[in-house]
Amino acid sequence: MIQPSALAPLIDHTLLKADATKAEIEALCKEALAYRFYSVCVLPVWVEDAVSFLRGSSVKVTTVIGFPLGGNLPLIKAKEAEKAVKEGAHDIDMVICLGKAKEHKFRYIKEEIEAVIKAAKPPCLKVILETCNFDPEEIRSLCTASKEGGADFIKTSTGFGKGGALVETIALLKECVGGQLGIKASGGIKNYSQASSLLEAGATRIGSSASVFLMKEAAEFRV
Repeated sequence: MIQPSALAPLIDHTLLKADATKAEIEALCKEALAYRFYSVCVLPVWVEDAVSFLRGSSVKVTTVIGFPLGGNLPLIKAKEAEKAVKEGAHDIDMVICLGKAKEHKFRYIKEEIEAVIKAAKPPCLKVILETCNFDPEEIRSLCTASKEGGADFIKTSTGFGKGGALVETIALLKECVGGQLGIKASGGIKNYSQASSLLEAGATRIGSSASVFLMKEAAEFRV
């Protein structure tokens, strides 16, 4: 089990529901400040507000691009990311074009990653693979495309797909990227034991909307 004190700095505290309000984003930011999470992860419309709520703190703002389906054109993803970075987003979590990936057009995936990086120059770009849609060999190819495209992280899931983060998937991602890229586990992470297992398997970041519960549960373990 990972030490509770080591868990908080690895968490992107997440609120991505479509009907989230400004008041809920403010509450999310207050929780992130209280627990010293790495970042809050919010929809692009809330980036400026989150930056304002967190000003003067070490907590960063993460936002999502092409979310949750990934079907936006690369130009749109690039412009969306560029605006988010200008508004203060530090981490950009971009959904790949899942249809192109299923057609094994991995060059397209590499090029859309490159387009976002060229336009936005994000401090950190995470590529959401939605791994539940792909077999191991496809995941390997997507990891290669992510590395070649210049990504900083690969990420398992949007949390809106048919599956979330699995220990065996994290182990495969670690095998594919080693220490070259970070690995963000997200999607269905609801308890401390699960988060700890994913980190032990190779994840270097956790995305969860249940972050506060994770921390409270972690404190009870007293590992």
